[in-house]
Amino acid sequence: MAKIFCVANQKGGVGKTTTTVNLAAGLAKVGQRVLMVDLDPQGNATMGSNVDKRKLEHTVYDVLLESATIAEARVRSDKCGYDVIGANRELAGAEVELVSLDNRDKRLRDALAGVDAEYDFVLIDCPPSLSMLTLNGLCAAHGVIVPMQCEYFALEGLSDLVNTIKQVHANLNRDLQIIGLLRVMFDPRITLQQQVSEQLKSHFGDKVFNTVIPRNVRLAEAPSYGLPGVVFDPSARGSQAFVEFANEMVERIKTL
Repeated sequence: MAKIFCVANQKGGVGKTTTTVNLAAGLAKVGQRVLMVDLDPQGNATMGSNVDKRKLEHTVYDVLLESATIAEARVRSDKCGYDVIGANRELAGAEVELVSLDNRDKRLRDALAGVDAEYDFVLIDCPPSLSMLTLNGLCAAHGVIVPMQCEYFALEGLSDLVNTIKQVHANLNRDLQIIGLLRVMFDPRITLQQQVSEQLKSHFGDKVFNTVIPRNVRLAEAPSYGLPGVVFDPSARGSQAFVEFANEMVERIKTL
């Protein structure tokens, strides 16, 4: 049975897409069967997985509107080692179209049930806002992975996200929980980042992943080549950290 995780944070620019594609590639590298679902109309996770969003026959838009199944919409990213349900600008229209439909917040969950036995992990890249798309992701997921920078404003955004997750847990998805907080773009030379990191650990305890993703130029360069950093430059510090994180995820789900 697949474990389904949203990578979410209501604050933009915190590395959600970088985390999603690199974790997917890291998990594939350690022998897991992975499906990556791009729920962001920008389609960055699609392009960053070596899939051209302009040439897709079916996207997550078709899955949400039930005009295609997951099996019909998925494409294989051979270079990255995982399957992709892509997104493009069409998806922006789904917000409006879903409003009038039955069961509008559970459509992704119902679609994923059809391929449950085929994957070990399903990772969902959510847009940086609480929209109908994000809600579909949260209703489908067993848990949320929260990438965050160790900065003051990130802490404020985190409290909003925790409240959102509590509301979804109470009203729509009793399985939903925070799996863990992932410290990304971390620079140990900056005192403030060390202080915020310590605050996170003292407040959230073992909900903070042991792995820390360092600020790394090669991770930032990789999307321009249409690849996750883990595939683009496996020897880079950031890439190695994501493979370490993949191993930590595999261990953590055993205790869920």
